Amino acid sequence: MLFLTRRATFSASHYYWNDAWSAEKNGQVFGRCANRNGHGHNYTIEVTVAGEADPVTGFVVDLKWLKDVMEREVLAAWDHRHLNLEAPEFASATLNPTTENLAIAAWKRLEPSVAAAGGARLSRVRIYETPEIFAEYRGEP
Repeated sequence: MLFLTRRATFSASHYYWNDAWSAEKNGQVFGRCANRNGHGHNYTIEVTVAGEADPVTGFVVDLKWLKDVMEREVLAAWDHRHLNLEAPEFASATLNPTTENLAIAAWKRLEPSVAAAGGARLSRVRIYETPEIFAEYRGEP
């Protein structure tokens, strides 16, 4: 089994908020991240696929194809966006765009395209909020 990872970057803003809580409690729990004007990050996404190398090409998947899938499914939706206001996953205000939730949402966006292509499976999505902080999602157990 081979694992192939492609990395990309995107910039987005967000804030954390729970509508069921008072402004004071949001501030206590989320600190500066509760500022409704938001703040931004330069995120890095790593997408790992797993499979066997094709005996003719030597590829698990074509890296250009994977780049295009990442661009279409994630970057086009999230890059230079306010995630709370513009990303459908988070616009309902019921789900905060935390690094953890971004990893799960990116998986849900990517998995159908990877599965439809056949030959490889989505193995891991890792989102870095900063170089020191990341969340990793590997799908349902």
